[in-house]
Amino acid sequence: MSHQHLNLTQGGITGTLLRFTLPMMAGALLQQCYNIADTLIVGQFVGPEALAAVGSAYTLMAFLCSILLGLSLGSSTVFSQQYGRGSLSALRHSTWVSFVLILAITVVLNVAAFLALDPILRFLQVPAEVYPLMRDYLWIIFWGILFTFIYNFYAALLRAVGDSVTPLWFLSLSVVLNIGLDLFFILSLDWGIEGAAAATVIAQGAAALGIVIYTYRKRPELKIRRNEIYLDRATLKEITEFSTLTCVQQSVMNLGILMVQGLVNSFGTVVMAAFAAAVKIDAFAYMPVQEFGNAFSTFVAQNFGARKRQRIRRGIRQALLITCLFSLAVSLLIFLFAEPLMLIFVKPDEVEILRIGAQYLRIEGAFYALIGILFLLYGYYRSVRMPGMSVILTVLSLGTRVALSYILASLPAVGVTGIWWSIPIGWFIADLVGIVYYKLSSARVGRLMG
Repeated sequence: MSHQHLNLTQGGITGTLLRFTLPMMAGALLQQCYNIADTLIVGQFVGPEALAAVGSAYTLMAFLCSILLGLSLGSSTVFSQQYGRGSLSALRHSTWVSFVLILAITVVLNVAAFLALDPILRFLQVPAEVYPLMRDYLWIIFWGILFTFIYNFYAALLRAVGDSVTPLWFLSLSVVLNIGLDLFFILSLDWGIEGAAAATVIAQGAAALGIVIYTYRKRPELKIRRNEIYLDRATLKEITEFSTLTCVQQSVMNLGILMVQGLVNSFGTVVMAAFAAAVKIDAFAYMPVQEFGNAFSTFVAQNFGARKRQRIRRGIRQALLITCLFSLAVSLLIFLFAEPLMLIFVKPDEVEILRIGAQYLRIEGAFYALIGILFLLYGYYRSVRMPGMSVILTVLSLGTRVALSYILASLPAVGVTGIWWSIPIGWFIADLVGIVYYKLSSARVGRLMG
């Protein structure tokens, strides 16, 4: 494993940004492919009830992970700024404070998840035949929440100091191990759905252990010294503010999606199936710009710490250009290949599901540039010490989407198409507010940089 990290405050902007982003994109793709592999193995070898259990459990796990991910992502903004400023002692101290804080939250979350397991399953209206399977699966999966936190925390720390390659190595290791153990536990030992859960927890543990050992062996400058272990109000306040706001933003995004899901379900099975398949394609299509937004955030934070205003401005222009060109290319592909893409998940004779799914993809897919810009705005505001603005934009984008969905879908002439249209309209309104505020707040950002 090569010891490679990029200093985002120096060198060519576009090349550096892309070199930093590509491993993050690969990781996100890997994560998606793994979910699909897991679903395929369970579906093929355990049966449809187990498949439903794993599928439904995934939404719940994504919500729990988004909380831990948000907390780690928020802290990493502070790490990037301190790294850019060259204050390594402050960086190590912040790492310790942040680790203790998020660890405490993780433990509380973990205990709550175990205690509330049955109420959660009842709330999710899990059918009786799936209930025992989903309960067994989640009971084992919850033992891995701590590992998920440790891996994500150290991955965020390494990315903050310009290393996006190492987290990818450990993620790859984890995915390969997980699939191997899945096959062994399910096919050889016949452990069924419990085998799938155990494989996941062991693989998460391996990734967590590996990344911790690597960080302390290969990056001695990140190893916390004894005199840096203390709790002080200023650091705690800074970390808490960034972490909670980013966490709120991540959770609100998932919450909004769940609310729209409820409305979609009210249109019946055909619309539900079309939406389920189209959303998978959608997530793949804009995942690269989402990761690019996160990488851009680290770039801005490091340069903010190093007080390089001009470099941030140039970075914004180049990131905007990359995002728009990439998004337009993806939009074109989705527009042309909406039906063939739907056929990955849907049988050719299900004509109505195909039609609705393709319609969703064409409306949504035409506007990927808007969500690309939105991810850049989120990243920018997080990094210039205005994480609250990212939350406001998320609430605006999702609030508009949810409200408009319910209004438009209730009009007989519009129907379900209203739900599809409300999404790009939500992005557009949030972009508009974000860009106007960017113009108005540039003097304030200058003052914050000092």
